[in-house]
Amino acid sequence: MNAVVVALGKIGLPIAAQLTNTGHSVTGCDIDPAVVDAVNAGRAPFPNEAGLDDALRAAVTDGRLKATSQTAAAIAAGPDLVIAVPPLVVDDEGTPDWSALDAVVRDIGTGLAAAAQTGHRGITVAIETTVPVGTTRTRIAPALAAVSGLRAGIDFHVVFSPERVFSGRILQDLATYPKLVGGLDPAGEQRGVALYASFLPDVEVRAMGGAEAAELTKLAETTYRDINIAFANELARHADGLGIDVQRVIDAANSQPFSHIHRPGVAVGGHCIPVYPRFYLAGDPEAQLPAVARHVNEAMPAYAVGVLQDLLGGLEGQRVLILGVAYRGGVKETAFSGAVPLRDNLRARGAVAVAADPLYTPDELRALGFEPWDGMPVHGAVIQADHAEYARLQPEDLAGVRAIVDGRGVLDPTPFTAAGVPVRRLGGG
Repeated sequence: MNAVVVALGKIGLPIAAQLTNTGHSVTGCDIDPAVVDAVNAGRAPFPNEAGLDDALRAAVTDGRLKATSQTAAAIAAGPDLVIAVPPLVVDDEGTPDWSALDAVVRDIGTGLAAAAQTGHRGITVAIETTVPVGTTRTRIAPALAAVSGLRAGIDFHVVFSPERVFSGRILQDLATYPKLVGGLDPAGEQRGVALYASFLPDVEVRAMGGAEAAELTKLAETTYRDINIAFANELARHADGLGIDVQRVIDAANSQPFSHIHRPGVAVGGHCIPVYPRFYLAGDPEAQLPAVARHVNEAMPAYAVGVLQDLLGGLEGQRVLILGVAYRGGVKETAFSGAVPLRDNLRARGAVAVAADPLYTPDELRALGFEPWDGMPVHGAVIQADHAEYARLQPEDLAGVRAIVDGRGVLDPTPFTAAGVPVRRLGGG
């Protein structure tokens, strides 16, 4: 099979690698010249994705993978499959900015038209970007038809197949979880199932009976996680009031097979869980639980700051270190990171907020709106990201610190409490 993967980000590039791992030829497309150059050199343009560097080196060396910035030209060559994973940028309220996805769709449509002129019809276009329900049928397919002058379901096929992977282990997840495929019609869906099965031999490729079912499944699984985390966070706050360790409660509850309570934390960040409940609510405005869960989870940074304020006896003029601006450990991404509301809440209460993160340079932190920590003494600290480095922190690493709020439950408190520094885990009692 010949395939084109459009947008070589943290989802698209591992998918391209998986295609080449199973013997297929791939042209990867991206508008960033630095990404194109890195891929053509067999080098991942982002860190910490297990197995990706080795897979890229092998694919480029063997000639199975090449990258380009010319999407339409790559599709004009007549691939069997086009997989598009462009980012869908959203604002603080989760409202989509369609410009990137629309631009990719225009390029694909232009490529489909050129391919048809040389006899290449029946190309399957798969969208993996998470979108509100109905987007594939009412926005993407009509736009492809309008640009190409071709007929969806006859001259080309469109399916929606949501990405269901976790940064840092994407190749592993591709080989673990069922792949969902929903089409605009039965024939197109079955074609999509067959194409995905050709490079995902270890998992079930499941026909969903329509693009809308596949779209809703993605929103359902992510919204469930947001609601579950919100309940864990409410348990944590209640346990703090009772003086009970919430993790002991959650572990005990989950020892019964019908309980699957997640872990509480200082924030819910990333491109997915804070955003996709908004997509769900856009399609089901009468739903109540997703809206309440968003409210609960968005309040956790302020709650953590309040805990630190109580420990220090006030925050006015206090120098407080935010440990981790990434939205989670080991991932150099700040989408909806809890570090931002932590910083804003600290400043609102009169604290001087500084930040550190092993994945970011001081200049990168400044560009993100944070004052980099200079290593000088601080009064308090909040662990925002569960970087592995933070599990090994010692009192001498945080000169002058008088209180710590562990927002992720990663810190060993023993050396700090032995030094007279209180450590409070959210829900720690």
